[in-house]
Amino acid sequence: MALFKKRTVGKPGEWYYCLVHQKVEEGPECPAKDRFGPYTSREEAQHAMDTAKERNLEWETDPKWHDSATPPETDA
Repeated sequence: MALFKKRTVGKPGEWYYCLVHQKVEEGPECPAKDRFGPYTSREEAQHAMDTAKERNLEWETDPKWHDSATPPETDA
């Protein structure tokens, strides 16, 4: 059993959005796997989920990321 937990110390002015607690935090309070960021402002971190939804929509509709409808020809 560890006597001391290693804690990530954030920098003042870095903002994160915690996915578990669904809240904005200055400096990382929660593990990296549970947060988005860093963001440069509290307001930017508050809109983290909106930003993620917009980016996902862009990627889903980007023709460069979709396979062609016809499979490639193979030499048999």
